Amino acid sequence: MLYLELFLSFVMIGFTSFGGMSMIPLINDQMLSHGWMTSQEVADIVAIAEMTPGPLGLNCATFAGMRTGGVLGAAAASIGVLLPSLTVCILAAIFLERFKESRFMGNAMFGIRPVCIGMIAAVVIQQSMVNYAGSFLFGISWQAVVIGGVASVLLMVLKWSVPKTILVSAALGLLLGPII
Repeated sequence: MLYLELFLSFVMIGFTSFGGMSMIPLINDQMLSHGWMTSQEVADIVAIAEMTPGPLGLNCATFAGMRTGGVLGAAAASIGVLLPSLTVCILAAIFLERFKESRFMGNAMFGIRPVCIGMIAAVVIQQSMVNYAGSFLFGISWQAVVIGGVASVLLMVLKWSVPKTILVSAALGLLLGPII
């Protein structure tokens, strides 16, 4: 029953999101509503999924399924999250030529883009509350703020690669001590 629930949850996530970061609020909602994980565990899985090769949504599904139901749970969640994309890609390949100049399609995309930005903003706020809140001065984990600031400078100003930035951030985490 757990495997079927995981599969169906991730099929729903796959059909109702547009991949990547837009999946995180849905994954978080499913994990919390079923009692499979806590917010902190979801945040940990997202962090691990971000630094491992492959699509974020698939990595999150695999790690969440593994945490929830072992290897079979990982397989059920992964297949579930991939099935909608595969289905949509097959249908899109069949009908793309027919609709690519359609005004309706252009208008639909005009409406979808802002929703995706809003979902990403919601993820940033939600994950910031989990990752930057702490029991330190004013309820803020200053160590996490420093690490986030350094990582932002490395990525956006110095144009470092993501793997190098992750390594520096991990080293800072070890040096600065526990965040919570």
